[in-house]
Amino acid sequence: MKMRDVLLGILIGAAGAAALTRRRKLKHRGGGDWYPGKNPPVEGSCILPFEYMEAFMLAVFEGLGVPAKEAKTCADVLIEADKRGIDSHGIGRLKPIYCDRVDQGILKPIAPITIVKETQASALVDGNLGLGLYVGPYCMDLAIKKAKECGVGVVVAQRSTHYGIAGYYATMATQQGCVGFSTTNARPSIAPTFGVEGMLGTNPLCFGIPTDEPFPFVIDCATSVNQRGKIERYGREGKPTPRGCVVDIKGEERTDTEGILKDMVLGKAALCPLGGAGEDLGGYKGYGWATAVELLCTAFQSGPWGEEICGVDRVTGEKKPMPLGHVFMAIDIEPLIGLDKFKANAGELLRGLRASTKDPNGPGRIWTAGEPEHDAFNDRTAQGGFWVPPALQKHMVELRASKLSPDQQERFTPFPFEK
Repeated sequence: MKMRDVLLGILIGAAGAAALTRRRKLKHRGGGDWYPGKNPPVEGSCILPFEYMEAFMLAVFEGLGVPAKEAKTCADVLIEADKRGIDSHGIGRLKPIYCDRVDQGILKPIAPITIVKETQASALVDGNLGLGLYVGPYCMDLAIKKAKECGVGVVVAQRSTHYGIAGYYATMATQQGCVGFSTTNARPSIAPTFGVEGMLGTNPLCFGIPTDEPFPFVIDCATSVNQRGKIERYGREGKPTPRGCVVDIKGEERTDTEGILKDMVLGKAALCPLGGAGEDLGGYKGYGWATAVELLCTAFQSGPWGEEICGVDRVTGEKKPMPLGHVFMAIDIEPLIGLDKFKANAGELLRGLRASTKDPNGPGRIWTAGEPEHDAFNDRTAQGGFWVPPALQKHMVELRASKLSPDQQERFTPFPFEK
């Protein structure tokens, strides 16, 4: 038996049978251990350790034919989402976004990364329809290297694919003493203000800023009220979609999650931009920011957008590739101000925000961006991992049977929730 298998056995023993029956008691908002994004687990959920889940995802990627180095990077991006409490972009995306697309022939498990054009401070990179989970880290690493040489580094990626949480890339920069920025376009989901047809991706804007605190300031937000991944999570949890997030082709607000997911693929439903439909609550702002991202991710590389990257031929229903564009930027701090002083300045401002007057009807605490994710990491670490709901347990069982080698199947049999 290999040492890694022994270690996995220890991890599972630690989580053990207790994880099958343990259920988290969520304190009321403002009480004790609550933080934004913390929700009670779905009935039948099981806590699984980070290390175990990362090892499983690594084995699945290798089973898809992804080379070991790239597979490790891909698993790291996904598990980071689960560590931070961003359940819409972790293990929940493994099967539908990566495995299924490889099976459908619209995503390549092995593809070269090509530098198309390059200057001292910038580069255009072609992902050749390979895994965005590997293309993304490659590009941000290149942007950071250029920033260390020139003060600023900018890398644009063309013909990439879904790259996970944008915050992963911004944090890569903050860890190297840089301000980080990343964005990507996506399959059309957002309707323009006063429109009902999904034309723009959920197109996140993400900035990472180093601080003198245990965590950086990282704001990673879609330019829609709600992103598709969260609606998929509602589906797994059997929940309706909140009103005001989705509008259909008739201009009606929708809450039926399963129907929404089907109609979005068919172009019969769309997400509302940040601010909502119309202009009363500033929906034109979210629409404008989503458009800015789409421009950045397509104009530099003459890339496709809209229906060209929807992933399906809406006439025949046949699956097709989704060649996405990404932008990565790193700004080296030291040439402008000492890194420690910058961090202290940033931390002082953030602490000032948190110390401001609290809403008497609120939770009694103010958070700054990146802090809820830090709280989630500490909470999940203390409880021995994160809750995996029954829908994802089913995915894991299916992937074990279809993607893992016999040795790896034995390694992951039984899963803790099967005991």
